[in-house]
Amino acid sequence: MAQIVNIEALAQTLRASAGLAAKRDISVATTLLAPAAETGVAVGDDCAAIPDGDGYLLFAIEGFINDFVARDPWFAGWCGVMVNVSDVAAMGGRPIGVVDALWAENEENAAPVLAGLRAAALHFNLPIVGGHTNLRTAQTQLSVAILGRARKLLTSFDAKPGDRLVAAIDLRGRYRPPFLNFEAAIEAPASRLRADLEVLPAIAEAGLAHAAKDISQAGLVGTAAMLAECSRVGMTIDVGCVPAPLQVPLDQWLLTFPSYGYLLSVAPHNVDAVIARFAARDIAAAEIGKVTGDHRVAIAAGAESEVIWDFTERPLICPAAKEHADA
Repeated sequence: MAQIVNIEALAQTLRASAGLAAKRDISVATTLLAPAAETGVAVGDDCAAIPDGDGYLLFAIEGFINDFVARDPWFAGWCGVMVNVSDVAAMGGRPIGVVDALWAENEENAAPVLAGLRAAALHFNLPIVGGHTNLRTAQTQLSVAILGRARKLLTSFDAKPGDRLVAAIDLRGRYRPPFLNFEAAIEAPASRLRADLEVLPAIAEAGLAHAAKDISQAGLVGTAAMLAECSRVGMTIDVGCVPAPLQVPLDQWLLTFPSYGYLLSVAPHNVDAVIARFAARDIAAAEIGKVTGDHRVAIAAGAESEVIWDFTERPLICPAAKEHADA
């Protein structure tokens, strides 16, 4: 049975979410560092993409919230690999190697983090090629980076008005409390997991999608907002079409960080082919909305809609977004 949606209340929940607020922190760094102006490498993608020969080198990095590392250190280590692999895949790439930086109070506190990191590296068949360790600090902290390579990119900058939004999420998992992490990787057979990730570079190399982004801590709608801002477009999401597990409240699900979840911007004539690629792997995928030209991200249910973010009023992660929206 479809959930009854109070679109106004849902919009208020999404606007007030901690995940969306945290993404605004990115704008501080992009403003102060302004790397795009100096290097020509666009900022806002899931990875830095450096042209190299007939393809691209991809650099991804994640730092983890201290509370998460303290409460679930083994899973934090696992996620160090998993989330970076997801970022590389979202850009049409394949991971090559991992480095980590770990600070901990002592060897005992470091051990479960390193065990999770090692377990994930083995599961994803990735070598840990270096890193940094300090066992004399006040609290355990973790950052992990991955190098990858792509033949053809899926970026955050090429969504086009008229495209359709496709969401692909592996629903064969469960929540791992106390955070809104929907985990579908640890118990998955390693060979299946690697083949599931291969769908993204295959889509990129077949030219079936214009843009993509993995669903992050900002949730599905927050991730759509980042994608829209980078591409200088708007998006409308039909929340009733989003693939979701049974019995999970919609407001919870739209704020969830799935271990395998992607948004793709796809030309209408390629939607069926993209969905079929995921369906062949038993991954839930559906058309959930459209890309617009109005520089706003909105959610809709039936005839009702609510704007979540208006780039003509303020940027999210890109300080130049408002001036582009006003142009």
